[in-house]
Amino acid sequence: MSYEIIESDCYYHIYNQGNNKEDIFKEAMNYNHFLNLMKKYIVPVAEILSYCLMKNHFHLLIHTKELETNQTFSQAISNLCNAYAKAINKKYNRTGSLFRVRYRRKKVTNENYLKQLIVYINLNPVYHGFTKNVYAYKYSSLMILLSKRKTFLSRTEVLELFDGRENFQYYLEYKTLEFDEKMNSLVLE
Repeated sequence: MSYEIIESDCYYHIYNQGNNKEDIFKEAMNYNHFLNLMKKYIVPVAEILSYCLMKNHFHLLIHTKELETNQTFSQAISNLCNAYAKAINKKYNRTGSLFRVRYRRKKVTNENYLKQLIVYINLNPVYHGFTKNVYAYKYSSLMILLSKRKTFLSRTEVLELFDGRENFQYYLEYKTLEFDEKMNSLVLE
């Protein structure tokens, strides 16, 4: 199968799921380790606008940077997934693939879709029934985007897309996402 090359200065939704829908995050330290690996591998090559780490899958929304080295975006994402899989296999004495064959990616081509993705990713715990209070979920970018504390996320860019923090919060609480074909294809069962 041929994969589209991830280009510089573009937005992408990156996501993957555990092999056979297996849990990829078993305890709090796993989520934290994945976040640290995101900082190590993704932040040098892309700005991260939103993320959500769910029990058996993850979502990242990135804006790729212009690179001056031979490093590729695909390699950085592959390094993230491989490093995490090796750590989980070692810690839990397991073998084999942790993730599906390869991570998935969708290029984001317009602002409306970009905004829908930000809302979708941050509300993912609600869609999957993990919580009714999205503000209580610890492993998404939502509370960091709404806070003023230091972060590796591109908070300013996200909030500007929604014309400020209050409007972003309004979208999260009151707007219904329009699940067109593009959005339906992102739902990981």
